[in-house]
Amino acid sequence: MKLTTLVLLIFAALNCAAQTGQVKSFSFKKGEVMDVFLLTTAPNSEDKFERYKQTAFPVAFEYSYRPQKGFKITKLTLGTHTPSSLIFGKWESKEKREGFLANIAQKVPDFHQQRRVLFPYFDLTYYEMQHDTDFSIDTEKYNVATSFWQHDAESSLKFFSKWEKQIKKAGGKIIIQLNEGKSPLGYHYNPDQFYIIQWDNETVFEEFAKQNPLASYNDLKNVHQFVIN
Repeated sequence: MKLTTLVLLIFAALNCAAQTGQVKSFSFKKGEVMDVFLLTTAPNSEDKFERYKQTAFPVAFEYSYRPQKGFKITKLTLGTHTPSSLIFGKWESKEKREGFLANIAQKVPDFHQQRRVLFPYFDLTYYEMQHDTDFSIDTEKYNVATSFWQHDAESSLKFFSKWEKQIKKAGGKIIIQLNEGKSPLGYHYNPDQFYIIQWDNETVFEEFAKQNPLASYNDLKNVHQFVIN
């Protein structure tokens, strides 16, 4: 794939806020790696982004990176951090994903400095796919992303099992559930469980949240929840 084409794809992901009223589909094969980026882009940063794409992108592409579609974060429902975008990425393997992490600073010495200036908020978790994974997100629905950090694995598993049953009973649809992720040094996020749940509308979600308040569960160490479209 030509560099110009890949750059256009990344611009499409970063400009996801303008994309509404459509279904965005994703497909990952077993062994591929999914990035989940949470970020905020600095205002008036077009020149900085131009330099970033000319220096960092070619190295990422060399290591098999392929940008995916992204979403605007429109509302914070639980937690204290509000990035502006959620963006997915894809790598051919864990080895190539971690190879990029190990070598990018040598090939682009100011890589992390560029990121800090360009993205005031930047968190990353990546997941090696344990099986073929296909999912779609309908932006006309009410989609809620939730990250959980747990105190105790055994008691938390009981909570997640009960919570998922309550979601389905209330009319929610689990679009994707991820665990066993990793976060690079300096970009640590890495929840124990990450979900995207689809609801028909905000009212249905708010009623579910009222009946099942996450803040009341002592098994949870932390929760970060936000709406995407």
